[in-house]
Amino acid sequence: MSITTQPPSPSTDQLRASVAGPVLAPGDADFDAELTGFNVASTPDATIVVGATCADDVAAAIRYARTHALRVGVRATGHGAVIEGPGTLIVTTARMNDVVVDPVARTARVGAGARWRDVAAATAPHGLTGLVGSSSGVGVVGYTLGGGLSPLGREFGFAADRVHSIELATADGSVRAVDPTSDPDLFWALLGGRDGFGVVTAIEIGLVELATLYGGGIFFSGDSASDVLHAWRSWAPMLPEEAGTSVAITRLPPDPNLPPPLQGQTVVHLRFTHTGDPDRAESLLAPIRNAGPVLLDTIGVMPVAALDAVHMDPPGPLPAADRGTTLSALPAEAVDALLSVAGPAVDSPLAIVEIRLLGGALRHPQGPANAVTGRDAGFAVTGIGVCAGPLGDRVDSHLRAVTAAVAQWTCGALLSFCGLPAAERTALWPADSRARLLEVRHRYDPAGTFSPTGADDLD
Repeated sequence: MSITTQPPSPSTDQLRASVAGPVLAPGDADFDAELTGFNVASTPDATIVVGATCADDVAAAIRYARTHALRVGVRATGHGAVIEGPGTLIVTTARMNDVVVDPVARTARVGAGARWRDVAAATAPHGLTGLVGSSSGVGVVGYTLGGGLSPLGREFGFAADRVHSIELATADGSVRAVDPTSDPDLFWALLGGRDGFGVVTAIEIGLVELATLYGGGIFFSGDSASDVLHAWRSWAPMLPEEAGTSVAITRLPPDPNLPPPLQGQTVVHLRFTHTGDPDRAESLLAPIRNAGPVLLDTIGVMPVAALDAVHMDPPGPLPAADRGTTLSALPAEAVDALLSVAGPAVDSPLAIVEIRLLGGALRHPQGPANAVTGRDAGFAVTGIGVCAGPLGDRVDSHLRAVTAAVAQWTCGALLSFCGLPAAERTALWPADSRARLLEVRHRYDPAGTFSPTGADDLD
């Protein structure tokens, strides 16, 4: 019988002397805790972990990794995948969570480890907001580099469109400021290409002036899923750009922290946001309110800092897997196909199967061009499953069934919602963009230090 063991770590004495944060190896008391993040489906493995406190720590870690032929991965909140495994140095950035707001310029400089809740705490007193997603617990940098799809996106675009500059530690162990003027190709590639170019240590983002909005959710009985989804597919595309919406078949646990009407129920959750006049918003919402029996209605005027209340994503760590696609259209046949594989009558391990309306300002960059995928799509479909419990081992097959059901209307995917391993993401970009991403990666990381697969996965 053979036993596979972690190869011995190279001496870390010099690295420990070069960085202010902790340097940890397997067997150290805090090693596992340093790597644990929101998605606990798996805990990454590594040869060395560096808990960076600043850009200089990151640069020193990269130089050490290059000297010892280690690949480099980065982990902030642990919502997404990370380069990991034996022969890998992982930089954790949670300690780099500073946020500095310039209310006059309407910008914020955001550290690599900051979450959207950190940004909201700093911007809300000024009546400003960033283009936060459905959960304020997500890290700002990873979310933004992947595109950053906000409930406010139809009016303001992707979060990547609002980036002014990027501080980046590159494969040569230096730290550089990247913007559309100094490094236009690298700036383009980082925003939407995300992986394999270096470690982002901070970004400067533009903010929008918005203190409140009209939004929330309506929970319909799961028995009305067909009626609600068909009504939504006709209603949603008629909304103006200042309105955003999604609808999800949601299987809720018997959690006493949930409102009593929702505990242990399969429901249809309609989400809605509107940044304009509440009376106008209410009139837009009226046609969908009676699409089915209502269990709970939370829609009203809310501060933008409370945007989490729209989607009501789980706040705590979960062992989750996801997979998604984008659609050019959502005909009745597509809704029926989704219901056949993920509707309330299906014994499914998927906690959420969501359809989200795209379009509006998401269709075109709102600033300098970038590599964000999915701009031509009208809708996004995403499935999320919890890899635990009696059906946990069936999550992957059910996720694949969701994307297969709507395959004939598929037109790509959003990078952060595709759920694909790095080697399968190449089709997200057209051939010319893929070639440009590969050239930029080779230019700034010729040895593949940051390559997600250890190879040229864009080839």
